[in-house]
Amino acid sequence: MIGYGSVQRWSAAKKAAIALPVVALLIAGCGTAAKNDTFDLSVTPDGSGPAAKSKQILIPQPTALSALDSNQILVRVSSSEIQYLSKSQWGDKLPRMVQSKLVEAFENSRKLGGVGVPGQGLAIDYQVVTDIRSFEIDNAGHTAATVEISAKILNDRTGTIKAQNVFRKAVPVSGSTNSDFVKALNVAFEGVATDIVDWTLHSI
Repeated sequence: MIGYGSVQRWSAAKKAAIALPVVALLIAGCGTAAKNDTFDLSVTPDGSGPAAKSKQILIPQPTALSALDSNQILVRVSSSEIQYLSKSQWGDKLPRMVQSKLVEAFENSRKLGGVGVPGQGLAIDYQVVTDIRSFEIDNAGHTAATVEISAKILNDRTGTIKAQNVFRKAVPVSGSTNSDFVKALNVAFEGVATDIVDWTLHSI
């Protein structure tokens, strides 16, 4: 179980977010290092799935509820209560990080003609539209990192959905430090990202 000292209540996080600009100015003025540990996500190069060299895909930024649309690391205390991991944060807003790492995962597969994000001007065949449903440390029962992302493959030329699926991984947390929690989240995300890439390559 995560101790009360390791998490912040959502309301407290909101108050802290309001005060952040003032704190940032004070830090910049005195040269003190930031107090929060900052974490990134990673994806392992993967070459599974059939080649689709004639296809180009677009990865829009995932949608997410406001509790996940931030750089805070979410902890679920119960089915109706969430908190945030104290003294820890993502390097960017979570949806932007997930988008970047999904692009990287598709590029690492080396199976597509092209992968891009909105604004890059690619001639797109399909969009992989995603929604982050869960990206959290679940402390309601056995402590585990849970990542759940729904995905739709949208034919960019016809506007029709070719396929849709939900991908979920739950990874037990080994240890009690913030780094241990984030490591488990990263393992769960890597599994989900790999499954999304493989499913997409088989579907287009």
